[in-house]
Amino acid sequence: MEFREILKNTNLDFIGIRNKTFAISAVLLCLGLVAFVMISFGKANMSIDFTGGTSLQIKFADVVSIGDLRDALTDGGLRDVQIQEVSGTGEFLVKTKMTDTEKEKVQDIVGQVISTKLTGKKYEILGSNMVGSSVGKTLKKNAIIAVVISLIGIIIYIAWRFTYVFGLAAAIATFHDVIVMLGIFWALGEEMNILFITALLTIAGYSLTDTVVVFDRIRENMAKMKSKSDLGAVINVSINEVLSRTIVTSLTVLLVLAALLVLGGKVLFEFSLALVIGVIIGTYSSIFVASPLVFLLRNKVR
Repeated sequence: MEFREILKNTNLDFIGIRNKTFAISAVLLCLGLVAFVMISFGKANMSIDFTGGTSLQIKFADVVSIGDLRDALTDGGLRDVQIQEVSGTGEFLVKTKMTDTEKEKVQDIVGQVISTKLTGKKYEILGSNMVGSSVGKTLKKNAIIAVVISLIGIIIYIAWRFTYVFGLAAAIATFHDVIVMLGIFWALGEEMNILFITALLTIAGYSLTDTVVVFDRIRENMAKMKSKSDLGAVINVSINEVLSRTIVTSLTVLLVLAALLVLGGKVLFEFSLALVIGVIIGTYSSIFVASPLVFLLRNKVR
């Protein structure tokens, strides 16, 4: 059986253009840091998972699609809502950033909108739960802790498998991916929810796997070379050797995510978009950030 490669015998100088790619990454990181500051001040599109709000469980006796319910609530003035359908039950979980006041309850407002916009559809609000802002703060704190623990774990794992320099480079590259994703998502104005945090950690793992493949090839080629002085040439050869595999893997993953992005509906849109952005950034960093960082750090510690 013959295997075909998309890219054959490439000879690109990745180390030679490292200053240009580092400049691009610096701009993206600045955007990410701005996003981090804005999120800290509550100036981002955060879901009720982080800001607090009200969660309602609604059951319809008639057939109602999630699209019809979303259109009805949006037309009724409820724009900050998340809707999840419980398959096969006619039930929906509706989350909104609104909270009960002394004058009116969120449950009553949603009920009035449904009665007005979905005339004739029989429904029942099974329950209503308030999500306090303290819960959101706890979730934000736990999300940051999860990312920090992941980065520490990456350093330890890569340092054990390779060397401390490789571990530090991999951790910086992974941190780069997380911050850049945060910045782009904030700039696009997309909502950040628990699924977005899931996507961040998923991409951190994907990017790390891609980086380890390149690091493995660098280690193999370092063992083969007689002179250990030309590390830049070894890294260039190593990245070029795995470039076809990296591109094909990323394109395959992106094809699946593109289908999910287009056909997954509103519920999965932010999650799918985060993964698409993450795969692109992760592929970029494994080629243009992680390995050039190894070159830079090795020269610094000599």
